[in-house]
Amino acid sequence: MDITARSYIGGEWIAGSGAPFRSVNPATGEEFGPQFFDAGHDKIDRALIGADAAFRTYATSSLAQRATFLRAIAEEITALGEPLLKIAHLETALPLDRLARERIRTVQTLHAFAEHVEDGSWLDARIDTAEPARVPAPRPDIRRVLVPLGPIVNFAASNFPLAFSVAGGDTASAFAAGCSVVCKAHEAHPGTSELAAMAIVRAAATAGVPPAVFSLLHGRSHDVGLSLVRHPLTRAVSFTGSPRAGRILFDEGGARVEPIPVYAEMGSINPMFVLPGALASRPDALAEGIASSMLLGVGQFCTSPGLVIAVRGAGFDRLQSGLASRVATAAPGTMLRAIMRTSFRDAVYLARKHGAEQVAQGLDAGAAAGLTMQPVFLTIKAQVLLADQSLQHEMFGPVTMLVICESVDEMLQVANALEGQLTASLHGTDAELAHQQELVRVLQYKAGRLIVNGYPTGVEFGHAIHHGGPFPATTDSRSTSVGSAAMIRFTRPVCYQDFPQALLPEPLRNANAAGIWRMINGTMTRAAIT
Repeated sequence: MDITARSYIGGEWIAGSGAPFRSVNPATGEEFGPQFFDAGHDKIDRALIGADAAFRTYATSSLAQRATFLRAIAEEITALGEPLLKIAHLETALPLDRLARERIRTVQTLHAFAEHVEDGSWLDARIDTAEPARVPAPRPDIRRVLVPLGPIVNFAASNFPLAFSVAGGDTASAFAAGCSVVCKAHEAHPGTSELAAMAIVRAAATAGVPPAVFSLLHGRSHDVGLSLVRHPLTRAVSFTGSPRAGRILFDEGGARVEPIPVYAEMGSINPMFVLPGALASRPDALAEGIASSMLLGVGQFCTSPGLVIAVRGAGFDRLQSGLASRVATAAPGTMLRAIMRTSFRDAVYLARKHGAEQVAQGLDAGAAAGLTMQPVFLTIKAQVLLADQSLQHEMFGPVTMLVICESVDEMLQVANALEGQLTASLHGTDAELAHQQELVRVLQYKAGRLIVNGYPTGVEFGHAIHHGGPFPATTDSRSTSVGSAAMIRFTRPVCYQDFPQALLPEPLRNANAAGIWRMINGTMTRAAIT
């Protein structure tokens, strides 16, 4: 399947003309394929003008049509077949079986959003009918529902070229909410992005939605991203990436004449607290579970366990030696990008400089080309960690650091000192977990997802999942980038008072033609108002 290196803007495939760049194979370090080009201001403007015009039509589409669109995208992504996986493999060095599973997840996510869209309960429709005879004052007819925000700019992530990229969860949730999307392809996998964009374009034609409801722009320059955030027609931004880039985009969104929300997922060390009972009873199983979780995907997951906090005592030495032996015998892996490998090396170096001890390092890559990196296992004393905030910074890659505590109270001190996280895990026996209300209380203010006797890697899509957390894990701890609730980011409530039926949005009309759940005078019901 040929890659044309074009952008899709306002319903047309357009050749680029800005600064050129090419795909890079992380396994070899070699460039390959056609030249892509940074989108200029004229193309950014054209994409967002088209997105705004398409939004005005798409926002009023039926829930059934949006669901049809999402399902059509899923079918087209599947129809891309092996070529999609092969180009993604060349651009990321991720194994083909991993990419195949990621495509399945992407397709399942699209179908799940389609089903949730049709359900309509997410609209949070609320109706307080008029009470003209109420005393001391009559009550007007008041109706409230969520409406889509407008054009959304989505920044594709580097570590998930399918599930968090062009046709991934952020784009899908925006389409589900009724928004148009301008996607900034990640420069690490532009060919993969083009193929996914082709799938969306074909799906739009199948579903009968405006072609400009989606645009794809390429760009390696920071100016492309900043211009997208600054554009006056952009209504919200979704981003998954580094804390530095996320904070820059967030500040830009807030500095606009008309500020907009920037939903940035920026990093997490996902602390794991191992209580003495669990440590004494299953140190080997814990070592195996932690090592498997931290080595998964060469540690390039936002939920990789970067910090393990345990109390010195029975089982501690077994845990430490078990982690050391597993890391020491682990093969080197290929990092996604050169900048990631450099940042990982720098982060490990700084951790050692600030008091961490390197206990083990993975097998030498030898003369292997490309962006290979050896896993690393570090230890540090709790008091050293507590004295230096810089030791809490994410080391994105195959590393974990064991924090040595002398008591459960010291473990609680570490919990209190933590920054915001995506996840926090707690391992313990049933008996000791029953007495950890204070630790759980602290952690619920530090993380968006709490896990008992499990590992943070692997994020289930569903209605109850929350993939977000307090700053600096994300810029808005109330939002999630995974699960059906992700749609809410791209909506806002509108209240209609004393409106005639013909002017009301369909979900608020008396007939309730779609049969959705609504709150009427404080009671949830699917019934029509008679």
